[in-house]
Amino acid sequence: MAADIDREGVEKAYGRWAPVYDLVFGKVFDEGRRSTIAEADKIGGRVLDVGVGTGLSLSEYSRNTKLCGVDISEPMLRRALRRVREFGLTNVETLAVMDAKNLAFPDSFFDAVVAQYVITAVPDPEATLDDFIRVLKPGGELILVNHIGAESGPRRAFELAFAPIARRLGWRPEFPWERLTNWAAKHGGVTLTERRPMPPMGHFSLIRYRKS
Repeated sequence: MAADIDREGVEKAYGRWAPVYDLVFGKVFDEGRRSTIAEADKIGGRVLDVGVGTGLSLSEYSRNTKLCGVDISEPMLRRALRRVREFGLTNVETLAVMDAKNLAFPDSFFDAVVAQYVITAVPDPEATLDDFIRVLKPGGELILVNHIGAESGPRRAFELAFAPIARRLGWRPEFPWERLTNWAAKHGGVTLTERRPMPPMGHFSLIRYRKS
């Protein structure tokens, strides 16, 4: 098993990705991004977008949805800020460098938390998910879209072999569904409401939890 990722490594990796992130990942993750935004806009109110990156998502939310965006990478956020100014996104209340596991927001502050392609790119996914739920209002939704690792077969073998390279690029490719089910059972304050396959090739999922 490859050594796991750490905060410093992720921060450096996404600092390197910042200039080319939109070009490399924009179209690939487009449907997952739009699907999470559509679910968040149904809820409305105040939404936290964790791992907002270069701000690709920001202009696609309804202007009636109040947005706070956080990311570990300052170079990414500088691009997001330029996008906010370019599009006149007055519904964006905050853009801040922040550790997803230690969010500087009060308990029960958001109507929804959106995390797109984030959970496999943080050092401690379960503790990060705990903090997402902490800042959610009761009845609020956590909306994730993420790669879910294969349980067996050739894709599982490839993910394990690719893991050392992926970690240097800023994420872990082997992330089984079991980790999320175990987290939800241990947390006890959430209910899974949807798991929907997402492209490319259904290897990603849109996942929604409601806070009790």
